[in-house]
Amino acid sequence: MTLRPWLTCLTTLWLAGCQYLPTPLPSSGVSMPNTAQGTLSCTDALPDFDDDECLMPEWVAFGLASQRGDRAWREATLASLAGEAKQRRLSRAVLLSWGSEQQWDRASELYKADLASAPAELQPLLRYWLNELEGRRRLAGQLAERRRALDAAAEENAALTEELEAMAEKLEQLTAIEQNINLRQQSE
Repeated sequence: MTLRPWLTCLTTLWLAGCQYLPTPLPSSGVSMPNTAQGTLSCTDALPDFDDDECLMPEWVAFGLASQRGDRAWREATLASLAGEAKQRRLSRAVLLSWGSEQQWDRASELYKADLASAPAELQPLLRYWLNELEGRRRLAGQLAERRRALDAAAEENAALTEELEAMAEKLEQLTAIEQNINLRQQSE
């Protein structure tokens, strides 16, 4: 009786095929539908402030690529983001914010210095990324502080254990001396 519903479900899935599975996203860029012009293709490798229609898709795609990219990709992309243009500096901030903890300080400085120069539509996204970065920095700081406290407690524990062992040895020596004195007094 319970076999029939399972077979029905499996048959339905088999007949439906792969048409209901999501299609993979293109890896070269972001494609967004636009009702007025058909299809808009935003495929710039590096985000910029030039095209208002591609502004958010390009920055979101770059942020995701920065998050998912490995160290070699980040370093290669960082080399291509040279310059002092505000969009390049903000791109570096996005890239560095997903790098190592040593790069987080620089990313935060870049975000704070250039956030106001970004287009108004992009500022909430960049502010969100900055807040997320500051949260990670704060958690990393708390973790480092706890590790230092744990190391200090371990060192103190080792010192106290060593002191306790030394005192126990002295106590044993004093006990042996006292027993020796008591034996001499009893033998006299």
